[in-house]
Amino acid sequence: MRMRKISGRSSGSGSDPRPGSVSRAARARAGAVALVLVGSAVLSACASDPTAAKSSDDKGGGQSLTVGLTYIPNIQFAPFYVAESKGFYKDAGLKVTLRHHSFTDDLFGGLTAGKEDIVYAGGDEMLQGRAKGVPVVDIASLYHTYPVAMLVPQDSPIHKVEDLRGHSVGTPGPYGETYFGLLALLKSAGLTTKDVSVQNIGFTQQAALAGHKVDAVMGYLNNDAVQFEQAGVAVRPVEGTGGAAALPLVAAGLGATKTTLDQHGDDVKKFVAATLRGVQYTVEHPDEAVSISKTYIPGMNDQKQQASALAVLKATVPLMQTPASGKPGLNDAATWDKMASFMKEQGLLDKPVTATDAYSNSYLP
Repeated sequence: MRMRKISGRSSGSGSDPRPGSVSRAARARAGAVALVLVGSAVLSACASDPTAAKSSDDKGGGQSLTVGLTYIPNIQFAPFYVAESKGFYKDAGLKVTLRHHSFTDDLFGGLTAGKEDIVYAGGDEMLQGRAKGVPVVDIASLYHTYPVAMLVPQDSPIHKVEDLRGHSVGTPGPYGETYFGLLALLKSAGLTTKDVSVQNIGFTQQAALAGHKVDAVMGYLNNDAVQFEQAGVAVRPVEGTGGAAALPLVAAGLGATKTTLDQHGDDVKKFVAATLRGVQYTVEHPDEAVSISKTYIPGMNDQKQQASALAVLKATVPLMQTPASGKPGLNDAATWDKMASFMKEQGLLDKPVTATDAYSNSYLP
């Protein structure tokens, strides 16, 4: 799940708006994996080189691994900051470098060029990558709930997805998780984009909905919904049957190439375990996670920015929590099968992909 779901975002140019595109510029506007800027003040404060790597060199050595974090420094990456700061990677005998992407970086460019060993991206994006010839494998799921939702005003007559027929819905564009989520919700209700008026509104969800330009918007539960609440605009999510957990989509996780897995499988397994420790610590200690993240996110140094970051992180915690009957990091086979079929049916893949080739649970602790 890119956490490319950004408030006050400046988007890159030259994007490919086609469904199925995994260009970095499209990602920058599409909302992964996956996690979330906390306002234009933080975005402008991050003007320093976002690709500058931060590593655990000062905390001891070990096997080196470089991790691609697919956006500029951001609270969405708190579990990685926590794992590095608390020494979880060092405890695992690893020297981890966190490499943030810029607006223009290709999502899997660092991975395929050998600059990164692991990348943080959505399972849906990894499936698209495989359809384009990128041999990436999802080795751990960090979000167990898909993070997007259809949001409507509190007093809206739309109470279930079926009620959207004949109404308008705004989405940033025909790409990314918000669009995938819209297609999945419509399908769950027996609808298609021909049954509703889909408006490409860019990242203006709040203005479009509050201004009655659309009847519903697609947004992120851990970003857009938070912004509406902070602005005093009462909205509620409209879910399909079974809620977000029933969507045939896999959210943010960790990916690596088969070559890396074959050559460094033991180290990758250690990295996954340490990162899952970071996720769990973040879930249990969100206030401390925000405090730790301040040293990684330039400009996040006043109380208002930290409060916004904490609100986003607390909204993210339910997405990261492992289901009571589940296992941390587990990729659900049934969801992957459904996603492969759904994305092929919707024309979101350049070519069919075998779901079982796209993920592995062999590297979980």
